[in-house]
Amino acid sequence: MNYSFELIGIVRSPYKEKFGIPRQPGLVSEAEARLELLAPYNRPETVDGLDGYSHIWIQFVFHRTVRDQWQPMVRPPRLGGNKRVGVFASRSPFRPNPLGLSVVRLDSVNATDGKVELMLSGVDLLDGTPVLDIKPYVAYVDGIPDARSGFSPASPDAVFDVQLSPLAEAQVQARSEENLRALIINLLAIDPRPAYSNSQPDRIYGIRLYDFDLRWRVTGGLIEVLELANQN
Repeated sequence: MNYSFELIGIVRSPYKEKFGIPRQPGLVSEAEARLELLAPYNRPETVDGLDGYSHIWIQFVFHRTVRDQWQPMVRPPRLGGNKRVGVFASRSPFRPNPLGLSVVRLDSVNATDGKVELMLSGVDLLDGTPVLDIKPYVAYVDGIPDARSGFSPASPDAVFDVQLSPLAEAQVQARSEENLRALIINLLAIDPRPAYSNSQPDRIYGIRLYDFDLRWRVTGGLIEVLELANQN
């Protein structure tokens, strides 16, 4: 059987490319986003009562990872990118159907001027992500304290200390985004690099955030943020 679905909204987030996005929601609480509902779903009554919940489930499309063919086994980054597991035993974006599911914090619901927007944080969503559905997170059924978590028994620890260069520090202070410094530090501390690149010393990496390229390098156990380049 084939099914077709209509988009109900679009995510606007600071993540402009796949590299650097946290591999799970909630790992970087400072990552804020806006979910814009699309017509005809942008009616205030569609979100009536939603502000009573602190978190929501978002079902979305991995729109930048669509492939013509799927594979039955994948290489999760959590296992170093070397060990294979079944696609259904992973949260890989490369799936038979490119659907994702994230639970994120709902900070506020704005329904004014003919628009309905949900303000979110702790997101792991690429800018422009198409959304198929929204459901409230209900703690007594969605939170299972004694659940087993396979090869991901706990959240990843911070791997590196992060230090901003004087230039990067000044550039952060000159920008208007709230919590930008904390976002940068917490995003880099858990090491967004793929496992195969960890042996490349002195390489300068770049992550596209907002309208700038975050440029950084690894020196021993320290990540140094060099600059916020190509700002518009």
